[in-house]
Amino acid sequence: MNLLVIYTHPNHQSLNYAFLQEVIRGSEENAAIGEVKVLDLYKEGFNPVLVFHENKRRRDMHTDPDLAPYRDQIIWADRIVFIYPIWWGRPPAMLLGYIDQMFASGFAYRDKGGIFPEGLLKGKSVVCISTMKGPTHYPLFWLNNAHKTLMRKALFNYVGIKKVKFFEFGSMESPRGKQKEKLERVYRYFRGMGS
Repeated sequence: MNLLVIYTHPNHQSLNYAFLQEVIRGSEENAAIGEVKVLDLYKEGFNPVLVFHENKRRRDMHTDPDLAPYRDQIIWADRIVFIYPIWWGRPPAMLLGYIDQMFASGFAYRDKGGIFPEGLLKGKSVVCISTMKGPTHYPLFWLNNAHKTLMRKALFNYVGIKKVKFFEFGSMESPRGKQKEKLERVYRYFRGMGS
C-alpha cells in the first residue's frame, strides 16, 4: 500500500506535527505499507490561490502543468491521510485551496450530465486526522456535523472515495485533553492498518 500524507499546519512544534510523526512511526512498523510520502503544504510553499483568466481557464485545471506533480502523488497513493486543525469549523484555507485545485473535473471526477458525476478516484481510501480547541462533540451538536459532511459527502464521495475514516480530536489546548492517549491511538491505528 502506498500512503500519501498531506500535512497542513504552519508550525512544526504543534500537536498536528506530533500526529504526523505518529502516522509515520506507525506506518514504518506496518508491513502492509510499502512507501510513505509526506506533502507538507506550508513547507512546500503550495499556492492555494485560484487564478483564472483568458490564458488559464478553470476547465483546464486538470491539465495544469504546475499541478502535475501533485496529481501524480494522488494517482500513486492507495490511501491519502490528511492532518490539519479545524479553524472556524472547517479545514485551513491552505488545505481548501489544495482541494479546490487538485480535485478538479477531468482528474477527480467527470460530469455525466446527471445529478452526480463519475468519481475517478475510486478504489482509494482516506483518513482525516483533525484537531480543535473546542470540545470533541462541538461540530456534531453546534455545527450539524458540518466538517465531516463537507469532507465525506461534498468531497470524497463525490470523487468516488467511499472509505473515509475520521479522527476528530477536541479539547486539544486543554491540559486535560488526553493528548498522549490520542497520539498513541493514531500510532496504533497506522501500525495495524491493513490494505
